[in-house]
Amino acid sequence: MLGVTTGILFGMIGLSVPIAAVLGLLALILAQIYSPMPLYRAMGDLFWTNSIDFILIAVPLFILMGEILLRSGIASRMYRALAQWLSWLPGGLMHSNIGASTLFAATSGSSIATAATIGTVALPEARRDGYHEPLFMGTLAAGGTLGILIPPSINMIIYGLLTNSSVPKLYLAGFVPGLLLAGLFGLTVLLACLARPGWGGREVKTSWKGRIAALPDLLPPLGIFLVVVGSIYAGLATPTEAASLGVVAALLLAAGNRTLTLAMLIAAIEGTMRTTAMVMLIVLAAMFLNFVLSVIGLTALLANAIEGLGLSPMQTMLVIVAGFLVLGCFMEAMSLLLIATPLVAPIVAGLGYDLVWFGILMMLLLETALITPPIGVNLYVIQGVRGTGSMNDVIRGAVPFVIALLVMIGLLLAFPQIALWMPQKFG
Repeated sequence: MLGVTTGILFGMIGLSVPIAAVLGLLALILAQIYSPMPLYRAMGDLFWTNSIDFILIAVPLFILMGEILLRSGIASRMYRALAQWLSWLPGGLMHSNIGASTLFAATSGSSIATAATIGTVALPEARRDGYHEPLFMGTLAAGGTLGILIPPSINMIIYGLLTNSSVPKLYLAGFVPGLLLAGLFGLTVLLACLARPGWGGREVKTSWKGRIAALPDLLPPLGIFLVVVGSIYAGLATPTEAASLGVVAALLLAAGNRTLTLAMLIAAIEGTMRTTAMVMLIVLAAMFLNFVLSVIGLTALLANAIEGLGLSPMQTMLVIVAGFLVLGCFMEAMSLLLIATPLVAPIVAGLGYDLVWFGILMMLLLETALITPPIGVNLYVIQGVRGTGSMNDVIRGAVPFVIALLVMIGLLLAFPQIALWMPQKFG
């Protein structure tokens, strides 16, 4: 059964079938082969029940907030301000790429949106100032992955829905690992440019006067972050209500920036509708697939197979991590989250691990999937923004940051309190 499922899954992915169709067709085929009951008749009830969950309303709201920030010019002003403060380090604007990705991740909730936004602003600078383009693009692809780890994260909302975990606790758990990972990315750039000084491009001229003058451009993303996350932990709003407050704050900032126009709003809403439709179609198809896998017994079969290996809890976790790293090379991050979480989360909980901690580990594994070929979505996003040259340049530039992610995964396995300290203290 497991072999048939894997074969069908990778066969359709290899044929470039859209991932939502892959999940839906796989569910229908498995139901036809292994179930004596017509499981397709449950689709309507499943789709309706899962699509009206209140927490899911946060997804289009966070997407809309990111679209407004992008189209109002706030993101580009933030990048230029960070360049004033970080470009003195070896690596110059590459540190600004990571810093801007960290800040934008704290407002957008999406890795793809973060990579595309910062990439659009930053790539012209790489060509103008003589940076080592593969490493420069690697910072953009890797920095974009922070969008699903630093709160507010759309993927964390979906993980919380799948595992019945507290989204506010997941958000608290993501702070320290997110900032630590951003620091590891910066250290990677620093070491690379100390070893190869020519990779850091021409020195950016800055002054304290320019830095202080740029500070107001850093306030909007910080303000949005405080509105969204602060309202959750002050007990004033649920994650969904906080997302709506974020949209209102983004609109006010756009108005203050004099970029709140009808054309901008239409473009932001259209972008939101496209992205939300794609995400929700994948979510609903995955929900149906998870239902089918449970009914035909594949979930229990996998759990029994892992338990039958006779491994210790840590050895079992290492097997799970290795499996995710391999699957991440061939599956898109959202699909991997939706397919694998219902299969693996019960096993992890049975081993005695905290599902909030595992949620952060899952985000790190998904981040790795975003920048590992051949299906690393952020690699394609950056290459698409670049619009020229070889895809291999982007892949080569991302390799050092894959290593940084593996280091972070190792740290989280060895020291779970990196993720659990804040939820235990403030949750």
